[in-house]
Amino acid sequence: MTKNVTKAMIMAAGVGSRLEPLTLSVPKPLIPVANRPVMDILLENLKNIGITDVVANTYYLADKIIERYKNNSSGINFNYIKEETLSGTAGGLKKCQNFFDKEDVFVVLSGDGLTNADIKKGIEKHLASGAVATIGIKKIPHEEVSHFGVVVTDNSGFITEFQEKPSVEEAKSNFINTGIYIFNYEIFDYIPENTFYDFAKNVFPELLKTCGINTFEITEYWTDIGTIAQYKQSHKDLFAGLCSFAHAPIKEQNRGKYISASNVPSDTVFDGSSTIGSNCKIGKNVSITDSIIWDNVEIADNVALKNCIVASNSRILSDLEGMSIPANEVFLEELFLELEESAK
Repeated sequence: MTKNVTKAMIMAAGVGSRLEPLTLSVPKPLIPVANRPVMDILLENLKNIGITDVVANTYYLADKIIERYKNNSSGINFNYIKEETLSGTAGGLKKCQNFFDKEDVFVVLSGDGLTNADIKKGIEKHLASGAVATIGIKKIPHEEVSHFGVVVTDNSGFITEFQEKPSVEEAKSNFINTGIYIFNYEIFDYIPENTFYDFAKNVFPELLKTCGINTFEITEYWTDIGTIAQYKQSHKDLFAGLCSFAHAPIKEQNRGKYISASNVPSDTVFDGSSTIGSNCKIGKNVSITDSIIWDNVEIADNVALKNCIVASNSRILSDLEGMSIPANEVFLEELFLELEESAK
């Protein structure tokens, strides 16, 4: 009989500095993809595989995460801890130990992961292996390995070696660690209390020496939204049909496609693929190309946006290209150029 796995942990404490200025006001797990916070999508995916109870470790802008999910309607029983100081990926899990029972097998996910991974398949492989830990791994183009933690396995799928961001020439594999983990409760034996501790640097090397680490291959879509470039690419992937989750319908207008939670004037010119959040006001004769617009954004008449991200509650009063605008900003090119000049 297959053991039911009903608990999961989401690592949601990170500051998300590589996503600034977007994360100046929004924690990384609440960054929207097609107008849905990434963590909403994570919880939906977990519910679909039978997970009923989730705990998250929070730190940066913790109250925003807690407020959104403490009384959520997703069918998930959401729990949380607030970290006073960051304690690493494994240290954050250790602080959640009381959430789990000694017989539990559970899933751990990164709060910035966007994936259609078959985690159910990973759980089944984990249970059959007898391993304490199973890691989801993904095959990527060999020329991209220097950006990731590379995993080398034997013929049975157990890890023989980790390589942290190796050069293309030195890489012994093009499988990478996705940050999707399945653990037995015994994992806590490998994490000391009140210590900054990391899975990749501390826990996994010790497991390799003692009981081994199993893997399951993710052939489905996987990315994280940890940088501005990756965040933009996740939207392109969505419109290209590479990843799938519930979202508003994709519409076509002019040469482009868009997803919108706001009314879009018929004279708006789209090119490429864009998303528009709720309660946005779009002026006359606006052009939007490959841009991500959050909630409550105002775009003035005759403005052209190209390859931009505009966070919530901002006003765009002149053309914008290739920029990320933080929340609650007013962008006027003349004002922007004055600020740039005064900063020199």
